[in-house]
Amino acid sequence: MGRIAVLGDRHRIQALAIAGVESHAATTDEEAEAAWQTLPFDVAVLILTPQSAAALAHRLGERRDLLVTVLP
Repeated sequence: MGRIAVLGDRHRIQALAIAGVESHAATTDEEAEAAWQTLPFDVAVLILTPQSAAALAHRLGERRDLLVTVLP
């Protein structure tokens, strides 16, 4: 079974991190790219903030096994 991870601004992802979701803080596009590169392969669901989703739009197709959703 895969894990759930969240990637984005620390303040936006804090509640999910407290709930036990693996969190990857990223404020800038560069930090989002770096977090993407270290995302474990057993992550099955990735929750992104809108800014991180925009920064990683060109990379999301690399992981077709990954279910991606964006926070409102």
